[in-house]
Amino acid sequence: MINSKTIEYYQSYYGVYLSDYVGNSKAQDTRINYILAFIVICILLAAFAISKPIFAKTDTKDTIAQSEIQSTYDGSSYKEYIKEKYKNNIVNFPTTGVAHIKKVKYINSKPIKINIVELNTNTNPNLRIKPQIASTKLNSKSTIRKIAQKENATIAINGGFFKPQTGTPLGALMIEGKVLSGPIFNRVGIAIFEQGNKTTFKLDNIDFIINAYSKNHRIKIDNINQPRMLSTHTLLYTSDWGKSSPVAPKGGYNLLIRENRVVKLSANPIVLEENDYVLSANKETIIKLAKDKNVYIDLKLPTNLKGAKHIIGAGPYLVKDSEVFVDIKEEKLQAIGGKNPRSAIGYKKDGTFIIVTVDGREKASAGMTLFELAKLMKELGCEQAMNFDGGSSSALYVKGKIVNSAANKEGIAVSNALVVSELYPDKLTLSAI
Repeated sequence: MINSKTIEYYQSYYGVYLSDYVGNSKAQDTRINYILAFIVICILLAAFAISKPIFAKTDTKDTIAQSEIQSTYDGSSYKEYIKEKYKNNIVNFPTTGVAHIKKVKYINSKPIKINIVELNTNTNPNLRIKPQIASTKLNSKSTIRKIAQKENATIAINGGFFKPQTGTPLGALMIEGKVLSGPIFNRVGIAIFEQGNKTTFKLDNIDFIINAYSKNHRIKIDNINQPRMLSTHTLLYTSDWGKSSPVAPKGGYNLLIRENRVVKLSANPIVLEENDYVLSANKETIIKLAKDKNVYIDLKLPTNLKGAKHIIGAGPYLVKDSEVFVDIKEEKLQAIGGKNPRSAIGYKKDGTFIIVTVDGREKASAGMTLFELAKLMKELGCEQAMNFDGGSSSALYVKGKIVNSAANKEGIAVSNALVVSELYPDKLTLSAI
C-alpha cells in the first residue's frame, strides 16, 4: 500500500533527479530510456492487474457445485471419467454414454459380486429409459432377455414386484402416459420425464387420483388393475388387466362400462373388450352408479408427478436426498430385509442414471441386506435410489447377455422390466435428397 510518506519520498526523489537530468545532456539520453522502460513496465503491470481482479473470488463452493452438476460429457471424456472412478474394476462400454462395471465388494470378509450400469442421457441423447411389461396384458410373464430383445434394448433390469402365479404387477406402472396399474401401500416409485432430448427423474411415493362420476354421484376409486386387498375397496379394471375382470367382492357387483355407458352388472367375472372397464365394489356403490346410466372415469397424477411419461413402483427407498433412507416398515416390506440377491436403481445430481444388481445365495457372493444396498447406492453417488424386486427375480441384461449370476442362468420369468434403448433419428431416404 502507498502511504503519504512514500508519496513525499517519490516527489522529492524525482524533483532532484529531474534537475540533474536537465543539466546533463548525456545523462538525458540514458535516463530517458530508463523512464520509457519504466513506463512500459507500469503499463504491463496495470494490464495484468485489470485482467485479474484484485478481489478474486477464492471460495471453492461454486467450483464444487459446478463440478457436481456437470452433466454433459462427450464420448471420450465420459469414458475417462468412468475409468478413473472405477479403476481396478472391470469396465466396458456397451454404447456411447453407457458404462458397465463389474466389481467385488467385501462385507465382514465375505465377497459380494456387483454389476453396475451408469448411463448419461446428456452424453448420448438417443438413450431412452422406460418400463416394459412382459406382453400385451398385465397377467403375463417373460424372461428379461426376451423383454429386452422385444424392445431392442441395450440394457434391461427386472422391475417391480408381481404376483408369481399370474405375473400381475403389484405396484404402480405407467408407460407412455398410460396408467396400467396403481400403487400399493403408497410405496416409492420412479417417474421419468422427457422433454425433447432431455430426460429427468423424480423418486417419490406414488399415488394416483381416480374418481368415477355419474349424473348424481362421485365415487372415489381406490386402485386400478390390482388384486383386491379389502372387500370395501372400489377397484377399476381395464382391458389391460386381461381377458376378464376378477370376481366381485362378497355381496358386491362388477359394473361393465363401455363408451361411458353402463352395459352389464354381475357378481361374476366380466369379459373385457378393448377400451372396456369394469368397476368392482360393494352393492350399494354399484347400484348408485348403474341407475345413472352414464359413468365417467377421471384419472389424474398428483402435482409432483404431472408431466411424467413413465412410472414404475417397487420399494423401499434406499437413498433420499443423498442420505441412506430405508423405510421398510412404512412400505410394509420388512420380510425382504435380509441378505439376498438385489436389484436397484438411482440417479445422481448431474442426471446420471445408475442400475445395480447384487449376486447372492451363493458361496462366491453373500448378497446384501437393504441397508447394505442403500450404503452402496450412496457410495456410488446417488442423490435418490430405490429397491427393485430382488431374490430370484434379479437379472441384468447388457447388450445381449445376462451379466449377473441370475437364477436359472437366464433369470426367472418376470412381470415387468426397466429397459434402456437407443433410438436414432430417421435416416434420409433418396426421395428426401
